[in-house]
Amino acid sequence: MPYIRPLKIGSFICPSNLVLAPMAGITDSPFRIICLRGGAGLVCAEMVSANALKFESQKSLKMLRVNQKEHPLSMQVFGGDAQTIALACKLAEQQGADIIDINAGCPVKKVNKAGAGCVLMKEPAKIADIIKAAVKSVKVPITLKTRISLNRTEILGPLLCRIAQDSGASAITIHARAAIDVHTGPPNIAALEECCKAVSIPVIGNGGVADAQTAQKMFDAGCAGVMIGRGAVGNPFIFKEISDTLGGRPAKPITLTEKIKLFKELIEENVKLYGEYSGINRSKKTVGYWVRDFNGSAALRERLVRAQTLKEAREILAPLLQK
Repeated sequence: MPYIRPLKIGSFICPSNLVLAPMAGITDSPFRIICLRGGAGLVCAEMVSANALKFESQKSLKMLRVNQKEHPLSMQVFGGDAQTIALACKLAEQQGADIIDINAGCPVKKVNKAGAGCVLMKEPAKIADIIKAAVKSVKVPITLKTRISLNRTEILGPLLCRIAQDSGASAITIHARAAIDVHTGPPNIAALEECCKAVSIPVIGNGGVADAQTAQKMFDAGCAGVMIGRGAVGNPFIFKEISDTLGGRPAKPITLTEKIKLFKELIEENVKLYGEYSGINRSKKTVGYWVRDFNGSAALRERLVRAQTLKEAREILAPLLQK
């Protein structure tokens, strides 16, 4: 069976089993659209606070908006209360999300203090209640994203996978690192394999995927799909590269010029969506990923970080587009 194939999540079929991970402050609509062009079979939006949606936060409500160009789309929500999560799921479905994901793996302290993210791993019964409430509230598939463990010794992934399946989740994404490791260290492929064996619903592997070799290890462990996060920042065509490599075709990495064209497009689309000031500042969050392979990348990054207008950013990037 080929590594790269359609991914069935509940009643929804994604054209490919390579998925863009949700990343706060990064996977907004402009970036998601570029990643779909780059071969992603499903893109996940940055997580939205269910509690903020409950209190009608305009900022959070805007994060639910879906551009028609960005399907298939999974909208991720986080929270520690089942009914609040159910409300958030309804709102996400109304905005056009194809799939809704519940975060039970984020290690960020702000999220954890709200009783959400990876602290939910300590309360499997609460995770079950949250998933059941979410499933009852919408018609689109509900998925769960969590981690293999809180620490490096007690592997919780297989248990959480079974709970997710028994509670009605259509798929589960496992970040194959402990919460204590955040985003460092290699993924625990052996633990990921145990997760895949524990359930019949699709398990999507995540964590440290930056090349076809790591993706292949996750597929060989039994994963139905592979989710890519930081590996796609600065290289949104990594999905096509991995697909070609695992499909036995010569991979064609994007050139430095193509990379800058994509970054320029991202800046311009951010300005259209958020306005010049916010759009430029939002683009600065990932500038290091886009320019790190250039000579003098540190100086280039500093100039772009100091840019205040779209005109300035275009002028800085212009010479790189001519190489």
